[in-house]
Amino acid sequence: MLIRIDQASDEPLYLQIRTQVIASIARGEIAPGFTLPSVRALARDLGINLHTVNKAYAVLRDEGYITMRGRAGAVVADPAKAPLLHKRGVATQRMAETLHDLALAHRARGGSADEFLAAAQEALTRAFGKDR
Repeated sequence: MLIRIDQASDEPLYLQIRTQVIASIARGEIAPGFTLPSVRALARDLGINLHTVNKAYAVLRDEGYITMRGRAGAVVADPAKAPLLHKRGVATQRMAETLHDLALAHRARGGSADEFLAAAQEALTRAFGKDR
């Protein structure tokens, strides 16, 4: 798993880490049970504060993408496990709210529903591939 940080980005560093870990899970680059680098190791490798990595891992844990196993570290969670089903429901609700907010922002800028759907379809194809 390769994580790249863009110090010039407006996106906070912990969110950059979160987004890249989620993308690695979605692309199948890391699977359930995969152990992520320790907080200290990843902070050292990226040249950032360990509290930033710790915050990224805490967010990933709270969202159900990883589990923390004490000294064993952060491990990619198995989405099929029952305790994560509630978190998946919450994530689905959050996704729907985010899509709604994006649609409203697009409409406020004069965009059409067809343009929004085309952009959403393109994002869907990028995320799931053409053979979804």
